[in-house]
Amino acid sequence: MELLFLLEQVVNGLVLGGYYLLIALGLSLIFSVGGIVNLAHGAFYALGAYGAVEIAKHLGFGPAVVLSPVAVALLGILFERFLLRRFYTADPILSLLVTFGLALVLTGILFLIHGTSFGRVVRAGIQRPDMVAALGIRLQPYMTAIVMLGVGMAALGGALFAPITNVHPAMGAEIITVAFVVVVIGGLGSFWGVVLAALLVGVVRGITIHFVPAAGEASMYILMFLVLMFRPRGLLGERIEKFE
Repeated sequence: MELLFLLEQVVNGLVLGGYYLLIALGLSLIFSVGGIVNLAHGAFYALGAYGAVEIAKHLGFGPAVVLSPVAVALLGILFERFLLRRFYTADPILSLLVTFGLALVLTGILFLIHGTSFGRVVRAGIQRPDMVAALGIRLQPYMTAIVMLGVGMAALGGALFAPITNVHPAMGAEIITVAFVVVVIGGLGSFWGVVLAALLVGVVRGITIHFVPAAGEASMYILMFLVLMFRPRGLLGERIEKFE
């Protein structure tokens, strides 16, 4: 019986890891192609959750899971064209500041929504965009699609999470931390690394909650520490000569 319950926690962990993957993979894609660390990524996740809740009131959960991420993905087109596009070859700190500011603005808007309807119920070497431009490839059309896909995935994660979690304005700030942990464990720019890390973090949290419930949140940070101790690049990231 104990083994069966443990197996159940592993399965639950894999499901949780699937949610983490939706958010972390979008974050990793935007960084890999555009060299942008999108600190507003969690806010798009929250928008997806809020949108799903509102749409579900009128159309049900099924349509909400489709329509909310699509709406946020379309918003991502405006986000890329009018904000991110200006910073692909600029100092990375500028994109950090801009996306952080956008995260605050979107969270503030969600607080207003929550108070109404919800109240009632490092620069290092050459940047990736520079490398793409050197090959004669126009970055903008690809980045529009990448950002649209990335924020849409985050919104999908929020929409799927909405029925089983507490939907609130600061939920984006909570999930962005988990997303960064997953990306760091998997390795910056590594697709399969993020996939492996998301599932691993989910399973580790599931098993830890089974044995030591109070340590469930800390388990992912301990996992990140252990991985970086032996592989500073992450599980499948590129080799970092300075550290290895």
